[in-house]
Amino acid sequence: MKRTEASRVFHALHHGTVPLLLPNAWDHSSGAALVAAGFAAVGTTSLGVAASVGLPDGRGVSLTATTALARLLVELPVPVTVDIEAGLHDDPTAVAQWAAELAALGIAGVNVEDGRPDGLADVDSQCELIAEIAARAPALFLNARVDTHWLVAEPPSVQAALVRARRYAAAGADGVFVPGITEPADVAVLVEALPVPLNVLFQPGGLGVDRLAELGVRRISTGSLLFRTAVAAAVDTAVALREGAPIASAAYSYAEITRFAEHRA
Repeated sequence: MKRTEASRVFHALHHGTVPLLLPNAWDHSSGAALVAAGFAAVGTTSLGVAASVGLPDGRGVSLTATTALARLLVELPVPVTVDIEAGLHDDPTAVAQWAAELAALGIAGVNVEDGRPDGLADVDSQCELIAEIAARAPALFLNARVDTHWLVAEPPSVQAALVRARRYAAAGADGVFVPGITEPADVAVLVEALPVPLNVLFQPGGLGVDRLAELGVRRISTGSLLFRTAVAAAVDTAVALREGAPIASAAYSYAEITRFAEHRA
């Protein structure tokens, strides 16, 4: 997909009649398989990308792997958005420059979080980071993640999330992502109060896609769920073979997986 078209389509997907259900890939095959299954866009999972190369997530050490995957996924015929953790650089200007380089590759969006290994980022500093990215890469759909519901020790407050979310939107974010928010009333508060689309993380056993759509959520991410499920399915299959048990997981054929990469040969 051409760079300008990918950006336009991805922005529009956040304002359609149904929420954007965004599956998160960790390598080329997973991304291509999701496209083949009919998903309109693909994101990356920072946990899956980092763990796949033996690195921890959320520590700012997966820049090389993240960039390499972006270069592969941008060849897919749908918009691609990249999870860049907290920016994978120490300096906001360097983050913004890298974001501009991703946009030049054809990446349609980035997701940047305010969580840090030692807690939440200072709001003013995070706003500076968001503003720098928005200024250097205006075509990107900049999704600002608010980690209050993950990193605050006391019971999470929707108002605490809203304060940060509003500041990030004012700084230039095109959307706000609040993972961990599960109460319908809290979701409704954010949808009503925010001037940009709300993104939530799908939680198994939690609110379903239809209910989230009713509440006004515009983007639903799978995060690391698909990656963790794939690893678990691989281990379950290996254990079943070892123990002579039936294999429960379906598998793509060799030919199907090969076809995902044939255009790159």
